[in-house]
Amino acid sequence: MTTPSTSNGQENTTEATLFVAFALSEKTWKLGFTTGAGQKPRERGMTARHQERMLDAIAQAQRRLGLPETPPVVRCYEAGREGFWLHRFLLAHGITNHVVDSSAIEVRRRQRRAKSDGLDVRKWLSLLSRSHGGERQVWHVVNAPSGEAEAQRHLHRDLEPLKQERGDTTRRSQGVRRSQGVRVTTRSHLPEQRDALRLWDGSPIPPGLRRRLLRVYAQHMFLSQQMAAVEAARRAQLQTSPEARIEQGRQFMQRKGLGINGAWV
Repeated sequence: MTTPSTSNGQENTTEATLFVAFALSEKTWKLGFTTGAGQKPRERGMTARHQERMLDAIAQAQRRLGLPETPPVVRCYEAGREGFWLHRFLLAHGITNHVVDSSAIEVRRRQRRAKSDGLDVRKWLSLLSRSHGGERQVWHVVNAPSGEAEAQRHLHRDLEPLKQERGDTTRRSQGVRRSQGVRVTTRSHLPEQRDALRLWDGSPIPPGLRRRLLRVYAQHMFLSQQMAAVEAARRAQLQTSPEARIEQGRQFMQRKGLGINGAWV
């Protein structure tokens, strides 16, 4: 008697669960709904990032699929440009959600795969129901950080693109000067040297080339100022912040061979 009762309880739980999958793009979202294997998915499109419309679509799917008013809802979407704000929105409304690493899902390697939002939704629904049923190797779920933890990462993440952009201006300035044989004694005081700049044959540089060099120089200096501001803010946090993660960074910096960048990460 115990075994049949347990089995029926599992089936009822599965039937009462609403599975929802997302296919996210810049302008539109595709939503798919099902209660499990053997049921044709219900698909709906909506405007991207329209939260109220999304909740309405879930409620409509519950009614159309004959589910109770408050069934367990399990959702998933692919980790990408939308980040984790959608994950936090769903959790705030009591909806279980999985952010999935698309590089870790199973694929068929013997044939090319068709690509469309509808196919993606149906694929995600199949994987979601299998994962909910107990399969462990279906995909890899991303560990979504909290809003506070993600906000703390922006200071360090600002620095790397600033370094890359400043490096681009350095290479662009060097390329322009070398292509014309322009000699510069020091790049840090380029505006003061503009009247003394000469081409390969000793003639003054043309006005257009001079303006181009000065524009690249202005971009370089602007990026340098932004980098200095970010680095100063980071040093100030390491010196004064009482947060536990900052204290860990200070401890890492005491180790030999580990600088501020590695300690911060």
